[in-house]
Amino acid sequence: MLRPFIAGNWKMNLTLKESKDLAGSIRADIEGMQGVDVGAFPPSVFLESVYSVLKGSSIILGAQNMHWEDNGAFTGEVSGSMIKDVGCTHVILGHSERRHIFGETDSMINLKLRAAFARGIMPIFCLGERLEERESGKTFKVIEKQLKTGLEGLKPDDVSMLTIAYEPVWAIGTGKNATPAQAQEVHGHIRALLEESHGEDVSTRVRIQYGGSVKPDNAAEILAQPDINGLLIGGASLKKDSFCKIVSVAFEQVRSPV
Repeated sequence: MLRPFIAGNWKMNLTLKESKDLAGSIRADIEGMQGVDVGAFPPSVFLESVYSVLKGSSIILGAQNMHWEDNGAFTGEVSGSMIKDVGCTHVILGHSERRHIFGETDSMINLKLRAAFARGIMPIFCLGERLEERESGKTFKVIEKQLKTGLEGLKPDDVSMLTIAYEPVWAIGTGKNATPAQAQEVHGHIRALLEESHGEDVSTRVRIQYGGSVKPDNAAEILAQPDINGLLIGGASLKKDSFCKIVSVAFEQVRSPV
């Protein structure tokens, strides 16, 4: 069983005080929960302050994005070296909002993945299909293209350390929900693609998170699926009670596996 990874993507939310308070309360609540990796991904302007709250704890600190170049004339961007310098060990890359709002391509995301590994930063590599793509039966085709291009040129050892997050874009803020069976079907396909391209040893070591309107009341059933190894949580990560409840669900499953 792969160690579950529960990550909170705070997106463009909260004030500095709210971010520090949330980080501190999460730290206090999950203390003693062993066997589950927990991550906080605040806005980049709050990273250093949140790091000061989480320092010395087991909670992973990550950024929501990074550029593939280490420095230069890229106004508004942050580099891998910058986020690492303020305490980050992880970064989210290829999030659906980066793809569909800001126009990031599979090739751009590939450059970012390469840069992250070159700087010793562990990526959460996001992929997923839109509603029209699912309804037209193109889910697997979309996933295959995003995965193949995203992983191009990466070493097998790097791929094995990846966390992949499947985000069904059609199930985020739309009122529609992917069933655990629908999520597992895509997760299983991703793992099969990894085995085909990089071998069984690599495919069994990659953690695949689910990210699509996860809440405390559906977390257990989602995490019970055989190829789902964690969750990338949006809105529910902004409230200490809901996020820590999801972490506790993962902890209970690790402590008392079915």
